[in-house]
Amino acid sequence: MNIGEEFWKELQQEAATTRKHLERVSFDKHDYQPHEKSEKLGRLAIHVAEIIAWWSEVINHSELDFIGFEPKSITSTTDLLAYFDKLLEKALSDLKSADDDVFEKDWSMRYGETIYFTLPKKQVIRTFCMNHLVHHRAQLGVYLRLLDIPVPWSYGPSADEEFTM
Repeated sequence: MNIGEEFWKELQQEAATTRKHLERVSFDKHDYQPHEKSEKLGRLAIHVAEIIAWWSEVINHSELDFIGFEPKSITSTTDLLAYFDKLLEKALSDLKSADDDVFEKDWSMRYGETIYFTLPKKQVIRTFCMNHLVHHRAQLGVYLRLLDIPVPWSYGPSADEEFTM
């Protein structure tokens, strides 16, 4: 099994859990924020979905420049899930077809001339893509809890849901 296939398996598992969280997002509460410094629920949910695109960005490019980045405008859970599913399909395809040497190449995140970091793609996939996804999915779970929306299980039962396979 090559590196891309290993990440492919892990992303499939994390994406299934992430999708369950996104299914619970209520866009009639899109402006909810638990604190004035917190992201609004709608923007956080879209961010969680768009993180999936980063796997493809890392595999297929040497950098990501955030100049000119505009988040996708999404106003319904149905559209959010369709967006997530489309990005996931591409990410899984790109992971499956990536040669191991791709993951040893450097990748940079920048905003114009400001370079935030340059790391090997394998490390970027692990930290910037996977860990970042899990981090924001956990934030989304807190928002769901505060809105009294049942939180799905991630790595075992939640207070709202029994673990079933």
